[in-house]
Amino acid sequence: MLSPKKWVLKGADRLLPLVGKVPFVVQRLALQQALNRCLAEPLREGGFEVLRDRWLCLRVLDLKLCWYLTLGRDGLRIAERAEAQVSISGNWREFLLLASRQEDPDTLFFRRRLVIEGDTELGLALKNLIDSLDPEVLPPWLWRNLERAGKGLAAV
Repeated sequence: MLSPKKWVLKGADRLLPLVGKVPFVVQRLALQQALNRCLAEPLREGGFEVLRDRWLCLRVLDLKLCWYLTLGRDGLRIAERAEAQVSISGNWREFLLLASRQEDPDTLFFRRRLVIEGDTELGLALKNLIDSLDPEVLPPWLWRNLERAGKGLAAV
């Protein structure tokens, strides 16, 4: 019999690929709004200037999702295609461990569970930016759930 944590992960493995069925325009709208709201403070403070006029390709390999991010006049922008200077790739579980701070970013990259390709200087700057973000910039409910999900994943 599956433990509750394994049952939830098995469900996530089945449900998360459905995100790829959502039209890109809906994905873009939801992600742009969420990112710009959740990261409003670091954006105001210039934390994402490293992405101005440059593109990051973010690939979630096991979900077959790919987004291109840049910093525009009105905050972070997402596109379906762009000429990326750097890409970060991995599976959804690794991104969850990174976002929830359950795994050290250097460990994820060193073990090639997350892969940076392209402009490595930009990639390292983005990795350091992600690592430097204070979880308190996120809404408390979001951080609580990210942390809970990451701990559950790390415990399996």
